[in-house]
Amino acid sequence: MDRRDFLKQTAIAGSSPFLLGGAPGYIRTMSPPPSERVRFACIGVGGKGDSDTRDAGEHGDVLGLCDVDDNTLNKMAGRLSEKHKNIKKYYDFRKMLEELGDKIDAVTVSTPDHTHAPASVMAMRMGKHCFCQKPLTWSIEEARVMRTLAAEKHLVTQMGNQGTAHDGFRSGVELLRSGVLGPIKEIHVWTNRPIWPQGMARPKDTPGIPNNVRWYEFLGPAHDRPYHPDYQPFKWRGWLDFGTGALGDMACHTINIACMSFELFDAEEVEVLDTSGIVDHASYPTWSIIRTRFGARGSRGPLSLTWYDGGDKLPEDKRAYWQHLHGAKAEGSGLLIVGEKGSFYSQNDYGAEHVLLPKDQFKDVKKPEPSLPRSPGHFTEWVEGIKENNPNKPMSNFQYAGRLTETVLLGVVALKAGKPIQWDAEAMKAKNCPEADQYIRRHYRRGYSIHA
Repeated sequence: MDRRDFLKQTAIAGSSPFLLGGAPGYIRTMSPPPSERVRFACIGVGGKGDSDTRDAGEHGDVLGLCDVDDNTLNKMAGRLSEKHKNIKKYYDFRKMLEELGDKIDAVTVSTPDHTHAPASVMAMRMGKHCFCQKPLTWSIEEARVMRTLAAEKHLVTQMGNQGTAHDGFRSGVELLRSGVLGPIKEIHVWTNRPIWPQGMARPKDTPGIPNNVRWYEFLGPAHDRPYHPDYQPFKWRGWLDFGTGALGDMACHTINIACMSFELFDAEEVEVLDTSGIVDHASYPTWSIIRTRFGARGSRGPLSLTWYDGGDKLPEDKRAYWQHLHGAKAEGSGLLIVGEKGSFYSQNDYGAEHVLLPKDQFKDVKKPEPSLPRSPGHFTEWVEGIKENNPNKPMSNFQYAGRLTETVLLGVVALKAGKPIQWDAEAMKAKNCPEADQYIRRHYRRGYSIHA
């Protein structure tokens, strides 16, 4: 099939994408034939976006790059220029998607958390397959919208929690699902994050915007404020308007194996057990302990998950997970699943390395027969899914990743609300705390709304 004929069958023109709610007019009816190279546009090409963009360059043709930092943008364009001759550079993802339109098949989104959904939703409404970094979104509503949109458009999607593709992760899920621990009672997860500043007041001074930074494109959907280096680059994670704190940054990695094994979705209640506290209504705490309770699901009974962040700043007497380690060393980050017969301990952020405790009790346990496919690589399985028109091929597709993200962000809502949340997942409401609605959804700066 000629490329032009193919495009006529897969896209129709639509209204201006600069109004995200009414954007898209592109409807995908079939994926690129396997003989075609997938054509990418990459949004956010620094930090984790550096490797995501390079992955795109190895798996297809990169036609567009977008970043708010001139230096980052030019560096990546130069790096790809030898293999990708026709790259266009942009500061505004809306303009890039409008101009490239039917010339691209897929996008990568590796921006700060607050821009994930506006960029992804716009591209997905245009029928573009989407790879988006974790946490999938800044708000629970955004995660729900992206999950629904991916299903409606039959798009191939993947969230960037790359541990999902590791053989050790998948064999760990198989082991946990085998019932080796007996009924599960509780789960403890801790992290060495934040490794960026948190627990600070808003900056008062107003230095000038550096010549290389497009500040208003960085703000995107967030409220206006003067530029300050305490916000950008990298330090954005600690601010409520831009990031989702240590919980949002790492839990999509560290609770992933438990979530996939036991379907930790649609929690019943979440509460902040203790915290150093949000500062100035603006910056996430330096440390927090958050407990999420889940009702029975399938053959699994009710259980709780307790999250600890703060690393060395978390008071030692508050690290309740130590008592369940059976003498094993508590690494800086880890996950401990406690069952009636013993515990599953993962010593890293991805669940790929793990041990059953106490070791003597489980020394003769054999791995169950594989029931999950093994991955060719996290990015590769997404691209293969695009070529096969198979949304289920990537295991962290938005049907799964959207629900995982909702579980994670419910803890962020409880932090912001400052009180326990009794959750109605179907209605997407805090039953006991109507004031939490402002944290479940967000008010968007004009031009960046995700609502149609």
